[in-house]
Amino acid sequence: MDYFNALEPLLRTFWFIAIPVSLIFAVQSVMTFMGFDGADGIDVDFDGSLDHPDEPFQLFSFRNLINFLLGLSWTGISFYQLIENRTLLIALGVAVGVGFVLLFFVIIKQIQKLGEDNSFKIESTLKKTCTVYLRIPAERKGTGKVQISINGSFRELDAITDGELIESGSTVMIINIQTQNLVLVAKI
Repeated sequence: MDYFNALEPLLRTFWFIAIPVSLIFAVQSVMTFMGFDGADGIDVDFDGSLDHPDEPFQLFSFRNLINFLLGLSWTGISFYQLIENRTLLIALGVAVGVGFVLLFFVIIKQIQKLGEDNSFKIESTLKKTCTVYLRIPAERKGTGKVQISINGSFRELDAITDGELIESGSTVMIINIQTQNLVLVAKI
């Protein structure tokens, strides 16, 4: 502790910010990789809605505060001996802290681009070709089954036709959607 007491007040302040913030950042990082990243657990202290459907993160959050303080403190420590003007040093630390927060936003935005919606929507089958799995009786006198590949996965759907009987293994096109699991097909 004598080491810290011997430091100049500004450098000591940078160290007293950097040590706990670095530990919290390390814990947050481990928790993120383990999947415990659901929420910060800290709410903002003013009225108003910061929740926007296209914004997955808030500007005023505990994580962003930690990112800002991490950039500020370690910049101050790193450049303390190099920059004599303390106002310039603090301004550089603030700029790097803001840069850390912006970098976090950019990284999260890029990660979001990797996500895709692979949920099955029956509407996506319209005008697509598929293979008859179980024969389809003629003129809507019963249902058969078709197999279709959508978004890389195979689905089985009940199928009817307005035409003649369609045998198993035939290729058909979905021309209308009747219900969430029933489609109208025509032989190709």
